[in-house]
Amino acid sequence: MKLVVVSAGLSVPSSTRLLADRLAAATAGQTSAEVRVVELRDLAVEIAHTFTNGFPGRELSAAFDAVRSADGLIVVTPVFSASYSGLFKSFFDALGATEPDALAGKPVLIAATGGTARHSLVLDHALRPLFAYLKAVVVPTGVYAASEDWGAEGLDGRIERAAGELAALMTGLSTVRKPAGDTAEVVPFEERLAALRPAG
Repeated sequence: MKLVVVSAGLSVPSSTRLLADRLAAATAGQTSAEVRVVELRDLAVEIAHTFTNGFPGRELSAAFDAVRSADGLIVVTPVFSASYSGLFKSFFDALGATEPDALAGKPVLIAATGGTARHSLVLDHALRPLFAYLKAVVVPTGVYAASEDWGAEGLDGRIERAAGELAALMTGLSTVRKPAGDTAEVVPFEERLAALRPAG
């Protein structure tokens, strides 16, 4: 399986990239997926040119291909003006312009970083609607990390919970995509329920 991480961090080192790496490690640990990171900072010029000439450059095209072929996607943006960054939005605008259904049905874990916990609603008022519009399947748990969250109790738990939800969706999709000749046993749901009943 392929797990693609889109990081919109601008600085080096970047707390956005740090959160992206921790989410990727937690998800890959539960799926054994191959991880590829797309750093939008390195694609900024090509993203801008795409809007003026209508054609993505070589590196941007490769990033689009990686996102399209991914079994799961982790997207992380810094918060600017109480929303996702312009670079982050421009990448997905450019992707949607070349292939409107590129994210349709794709499992996506949304995450963001910011200087204060007051911006945590960016997950639900900006990121979640964006990826719902793009027809992605957004996992229930989003991860927001403010400056004070690093090293504090709670962030690790949110990362593990979100990674587990993404891993479950990716594993489910990989099961659906098995070759036609696959002979894996299918256990009826009723039988699974019966196994949970207490003995006696």
